[in-house]
Amino acid sequence: MMRFSTLFLLLVLIAAVPCAANEGEAQDKRPILERLVAQALVENPDLRAAEQRWRMFERKVIPAGTLDDPMLTLSMNNFPVDTLAGNEAPMTSRDIVLAQKFPFPGKLGSKAEQAEQQALWYKGVYEDSRLQLVRQVKDAYYSLYYLDKAIEITEKNLKLLDDFIRLTEIRYQVGQGLQQDVLKAQVERSKLMDRLFALRQQRLTAQANLNTLLARPAASPVEKLPEFELVEAKVSVPELIEQAEEARPLFAAYQSLIDRFRSQKKFAELDYRPDFNVFAAYKFREENRGDDGVDFVSAGVTFNLPVWQERRGEVVAEADSGIRMAYQQYNDLRNKVGFNISDAHAQLEKNRQQVLLFKTGIIPQATQALQAALSAYQVGKVEFLSLLDAQLTLQRYEMDYYRALTDYQRSLARLEAEAGRSLTDSQAKETSP
Repeated sequence: MMRFSTLFLLLVLIAAVPCAANEGEAQDKRPILERLVAQALVENPDLRAAEQRWRMFERKVIPAGTLDDPMLTLSMNNFPVDTLAGNEAPMTSRDIVLAQKFPFPGKLGSKAEQAEQQALWYKGVYEDSRLQLVRQVKDAYYSLYYLDKAIEITEKNLKLLDDFIRLTEIRYQVGQGLQQDVLKAQVERSKLMDRLFALRQQRLTAQANLNTLLARPAASPVEKLPEFELVEAKVSVPELIEQAEEARPLFAAYQSLIDRFRSQKKFAELDYRPDFNVFAAYKFREENRGDDGVDFVSAGVTFNLPVWQERRGEVVAEADSGIRMAYQQYNDLRNKVGFNISDAHAQLEKNRQQVLLFKTGIIPQATQALQAALSAYQVGKVEFLSLLDAQLTLQRYEMDYYRALTDYQRSLARLEAEAGRSLTDSQAKETSP
């Protein structure tokens, strides 16, 4: 029986291993950027703190709308100081008093509403922080991608420049070239090495920035980022601006702030009304010289007198100022979002046009110019400086192409964050290298 149980357990474990492996494999099939964004949304400590701040204020709603605890009083009254006897004087008694404070009708609900709107404010801030974190991860991702391509292009050009150096040395040795061509090529190679050092340092910084957003150690390696194809974004600026007020969580947060100050004003106006304290008491008495010790009961209500009107008027005025302030902040947000959407779309369109121009026009033409210059230099028809200039020009255009390509994606990420919704039909698609 023991052996059978052990064998059965081993079979279960073996059957579970492929399932776990398949699950991990399925997760690995997700695009890298999607995985990085998902990890940031789970691990980023600043976002987690924003969520817990929202949860903290959410826990204040029920206490704010709950009555204060009732008060129970136990007392011994009018006992003679010489004997402390309970049956000598008719005024002696042992009392129990139960009291409960009741705010004026509407106050309790107003306080709960204030707490609820305050929690909704922090909820909106948290949800908007999620959008901004996604934008930051995408921005860091495409910055890292650009630096990878810049390093790759620079290393490729270093190898090409080494070929040029060998070519100039051979031509110089056979008397067909000039020594200054050799020296010029060596100087340009040193300049490229210096640029490569700078790019590698920038990549380490960009990698650390991305890792920080993912709550990973700054030096954690980031896997090679895949190539991607640009898919044009089909968006309408007026529609995005109009929809942003519905989709962007920060607008809802400011509306909650306005409603919070309205509730505060309502509570301040109700504070002109008194609160009530209701009590009931029972007086226990012993037989004494005056009577048979009959017990007494009593009940009553007390209330405060709201006579200090000036103080209450200032509280109402404070709430009015808060409402006006929140309205202005809401309008300011609307103006800023409108500007940011328009600006991001303008940048998006500029980068799109640049990508198409570099891909279909400038880079093919510059490549042909380099090939023609190399062929002409080999037969002595052009100077080395012309060949070098053609090579450096192509390198600059290739780097400008990848800068425009990544700036397009960064502008798109900014546009999504400002509009408050994902433009899923206009994302870059990863391709195999």
